[in-house]
Amino acid sequence: MLRNGGLVKASTDKIIEGFQPRHAALWGHEPVRLRHRLTETGLFSDECLAQLLSHYPRENYDLLHMAEQGTGNLAHWEEGELGALDGAVALEAIKAGRLWLNLRRVHESSTPHAQVLQQMFDELAACMPSFRPYRLNLGILISSPGAQVYYHADVPGQSLWHLRGKKRVYVYPNHPPFLPEAQIEKIILGFTEAEIDYQPWFDDYARSYDLEPGEMLSWPLNCPHRVENLGGVNVSVTTEHWTTAIRNSYAVRYANGVIRNQLRLPPPPPTTHGARFWARAALAAGVKASGLLRQQQMERWVRWQLAPERTDKMRPISPYLL
Repeated sequence: MLRNGGLVKASTDKIIEGFQPRHAALWGHEPVRLRHRLTETGLFSDECLAQLLSHYPRENYDLLHMAEQGTGNLAHWEEGELGALDGAVALEAIKAGRLWLNLRRVHESSTPHAQVLQQMFDELAACMPSFRPYRLNLGILISSPGAQVYYHADVPGQSLWHLRGKKRVYVYPNHPPFLPEAQIEKIILGFTEAEIDYQPWFDDYARSYDLEPGEMLSWPLNCPHRVENLGGVNVSVTTEHWTTAIRNSYAVRYANGVIRNQLRLPPPPPTTHGARFWARAALAAGVKASGLLRQQQMERWVRWQLAPERTDKMRPISPYLL
């Protein structure tokens, strides 16, 4: 674990570059693309990544194998594990496979990463006085040259900070038919991972962004998106955040999911104000605290282990529930 700043370049420079008043007006309503200087922190070199991988908590990462680009079959989205591999060996295997590693909650394992995460959001808040984020989260994505991330939506506020390689990000509208209410409700309830039904014609309504190292992209809440790596091993940082508005949206959709899936009734529109909202917020809080839905939540099975000596870098293992 990186518990001190010994591997971090000493710098007081800003991380975010080129933030303008128009970006503040667009933030949360339209995709926003900016420049950043995260690579200058020294925290995302192969040396630092290998050190993280050597000791990373199993419950805080996803290692996934996917089908070739051009296919959108989630059946090929299979979970694996790093096993006891040295971090440097594991990193080289990921570079050579068709794999996607998501290190979640890195700020909990590394004090320097936690400091950088706080600086990133301090800078954003300084540019947008009404932006008051909390429950910040920093992840690191390491993916093979031919990797892809299928069409999905995330629950908290999201931004992608690209560091290495090149990737194309497709961002879709956050309303039906691209984001059916019943499906975002199931994601929030934990009944499914993050997947949403996808049709190829959705691409006609997407915005695509080819991200180079040193660029970041933020998009409105719950916007479905998918990603294709265009060249080389890709390394990116993902950040998550919550605000009062995001929390309220979460609460009303959680309650609507309970109404739709448990009570078998059509829920009202997901408004976030007025008496109806507060009644649903109370319902969401009560059901969540009770644990009534825990048995219906999705299970994650691990079916393979990273194997550097194999062509596909995967060794089948006896499946186990994570």
